[in-house]
Amino acid sequence: MNKKIRLGIIGIGNMGSGHAYNIKTGECPNIEISAIADNNPERLEWSKEQQYGENISYYSDALEMLDSGKIDACLIAVPHYDHTVFAIECFKRNIHVMVEKPAGVYTKQVREMNAQAEKHPEVVFGMMFNQRTNCVYRKLRELVQSGNYGEIRRTNWIITDWYRPQAYYNSGGWRATWSGEGGGVLLNQCPHQLDLWQWICGMPVKVHAHLHFGKWHDIEVEDDVTAYVEYANGATGVFVTSTGDAHGTNRFEIQMDRAKFIVENDKLFMEEYEMSEPEFSKINTIPFKTVNSTKCEVETDGKNPNHVGVLNAWADAILNGGKLVAEGKEGINGLTLSNAMHLSAFLGHEIELPFDEDLYYEELMKRVATSKKNDNTKTVFADTSNTYGGTK
Repeated sequence: MNKKIRLGIIGIGNMGSGHAYNIKTGECPNIEISAIADNNPERLEWSKEQQYGENISYYSDALEMLDSGKIDACLIAVPHYDHTVFAIECFKRNIHVMVEKPAGVYTKQVREMNAQAEKHPEVVFGMMFNQRTNCVYRKLRELVQSGNYGEIRRTNWIITDWYRPQAYYNSGGWRATWSGEGGGVLLNQCPHQLDLWQWICGMPVKVHAHLHFGKWHDIEVEDDVTAYVEYANGATGVFVTSTGDAHGTNRFEIQMDRAKFIVENDKLFMEEYEMSEPEFSKINTIPFKTVNSTKCEVETDGKNPNHVGVLNAWADAILNGGKLVAEGKEGINGLTLSNAMHLSAFLGHEIELPFDEDLYYEELMKRVATSKKNDNTKTVFADTSNTYGGTK
């Protein structure tokens, strides 16, 4: 292999162009762009004008690019249904793969992708879960999983600062449709939080969700979600998200036996108890007393390399056997949560994990069958660099 990884990008839209810009400006020194594929001729022509590097080949057919022999690795940044399709094609050709979130639309297709990946252990397969690089969430995971604070009792995440006006949904005919995107806020904006939620707290065993479809926008998929979950140890959790709050909130709270953690405004706070609540409750004799505690802002390493950090770790894994930020196979976890939330809303009752994946696929396809492309759209590409985590 060359000293630099020869990268092909499938999809030079909002996220694809964002990654290309980072590479162009030298943020990923071990990666060079060798090829770009997009089925939109205007976007392909636009990408040529950006001068992402010398001797780049351009393709209107992604498979032609994969067969060209000009790339060692491929970044997949296309609409959600095709994530697994192109990943599998890369595996077949021994091309290293980085998939944008979400891993796919439904767990059955992601399970197939993961199975194909296992057949090609020589391929380095990563997921673009860039929020895992955030020092706040890395530190929170370390503390929660340290064993020093007992068990999780309750988790609450309200993530409503995903505001999107109608113009956003009108910027592409595939957006916010069952056939083009496979879901709304859970599939487009929240894969990062759903991944972090399970990465830090583990997977629940039950999900009961209430979804509103097109509540705040002229769309057919969900733009408002409230979900309740239960964990194997009896802990509970609530996840609230929406793209309809003009000035929303991002607050993640974890209540444990011996501490409470809060992430808000890019800071991590801890309230630590002098003893665990179960121990205190057994020995305390004063009816309205509570356990003594101390509060502080938790110090972190301050690093948040974001998308660049994910790509550089991927390059290091390819060249030197380094560790990925997120392995590709892990993409199924957050998608399991969003699929379970959808299925709970579709059927109107609680869902136990693992759920019936065939039933979910059937229910999704019912909606795909009646899905309608937004005819009021005008294709618009936007700079995503200032959005939370960067979204498509």
